[in-house]
Amino acid sequence: MQPAMASVVTRFAPSPTGFLHIGGARTALFNWLYARGRSGKMLLRIEDTDRERSTAAAIAAIIDGLTWLGLHWDGEIVFQFSRAARHREVAEQMLAAGHAYRCYCTPDELKDMRERARAEGRARLYDGRWRDRDPKDAPAGAPFAIRLKAPLIGETIVEDQVQGRVAWQNENLDDFILLRSDGTPTYMLAVVVDDHDMNVTHIIRGDDHLNNGARQTQIYQAMGWNVPAMAHIPLIHGPDGSKLSKRHGALGVEAYRAMGYLPSAMRNYLVRLGWAHGDQEIFSNEEMIKAFDLPQIGRSPARFDFAKLENLNGHYIRGTADTELLAALEQLLPEIAGGRDLMGLLTPQLRVQILSVMPALKERAKTLIDLFEGTKFIWAPRPLVPDAAAKVVLTDEAKATLGAVQADLNKIDDWSAASTEAILRGYAEKAGVKLGAVAQPLRAALTGRTTSPPIFDVLAVLGKAETLARLRDQTGA
Repeated sequence: MQPAMASVVTRFAPSPTGFLHIGGARTALFNWLYARGRSGKMLLRIEDTDRERSTAAAIAAIIDGLTWLGLHWDGEIVFQFSRAARHREVAEQMLAAGHAYRCYCTPDELKDMRERARAEGRARLYDGRWRDRDPKDAPAGAPFAIRLKAPLIGETIVEDQVQGRVAWQNENLDDFILLRSDGTPTYMLAVVVDDHDMNVTHIIRGDDHLNNGARQTQIYQAMGWNVPAMAHIPLIHGPDGSKLSKRHGALGVEAYRAMGYLPSAMRNYLVRLGWAHGDQEIFSNEEMIKAFDLPQIGRSPARFDFAKLENLNGHYIRGTADTELLAALEQLLPEIAGGRDLMGLLTPQLRVQILSVMPALKERAKTLIDLFEGTKFIWAPRPLVPDAAAKVVLTDEAKATLGAVQADLNKIDDWSAASTEAILRGYAEKAGVKLGAVAQPLRAALTGRTTSPPIFDVLAVLGKAETLARLRDQTGA
């Protein structure tokens, strides 16, 4: 009988020194998808050992960003700093087993070592002077760090799920520090101990950690622990191939939410940054979970493209229920407000009005901000100030037409899209003009813009009183 395969356990392990940036969000997504597709678990570990830079606000931003994206982790959050005693325990075990040693080098000695090694072109910066030396040779009470007694010959190999087989010559790898002289564990040690204790089976992270993969493998081997499978994914670059910057999109997840992107669109966009499944571009959650695998991740950096994200977001807006979009707009209002009091804006009546034109509004919108801007014609205070394009349309001749139309519209008792359409078409036929010659100045007068939902929908949602009042504002009649 074959032994049962261990359940897949991945982890997302951000440092809480800032927002959850877009690269970190993609890493979290890849970990989440891989675990969910194999009925496994994704754990969340906050690597808060840098006490000076780690902040409660950053931790909250990470948790909020993951929650907004719908990437729910399993179990309780693990905080790395709280496990420092366990990290020290493992360092002491390695020391007792002969896999580590005390290094009594002073800061000045280490500086001289590094400078000489660099001058001579050597990859090893530490010369191993305390590797086989008796600790009794050290001055009494001298501080010491604990270093890994790394293998001096052979290779350290990582069979990476994305990068392939990567080998390092051991002669080029340092005896790196596990425990600093002040008793604090290094990142390298803490990560290995935590991953082992959390039963992590797959480490999926950025390829800037690839060299760490070799060093951490040496710790696993020294402890006799199973080395997790590793997958180091290429970083995200800007459209021009340069390192991703803020102008390219290196922003926090909360910035994308404030810009009006939907979490479903962000998930779909992020999964396609470096991963492919044939020519398919649009994925539901279920499709992503079923299809995602590590070997399909490319080795070249993915390129961030705002235009592609906007188009994808527009697709998801069109496919989202009107009531859900209204709820998303309401959640976004505090961030849109910019100091204005908009929270009292969505009255029950306005909700009904917005929902009535939502099918038309979402056809044009690429973001929730676009959608919000599209609703302004309903609730904008009178008199409307036409934009530049609308002012061009509202000529004296157009205003004269609006005055005549106004009189005809005033005769309607049963106000609706159908009844207003009949009146406007009748007027256009009587005047011997195309319907557009009437509809476009009417749109400019009623919305302040030259684009809007269909003009008969605009008339219906504004109602008779508001429509006639806005026409009077523009015509002076």
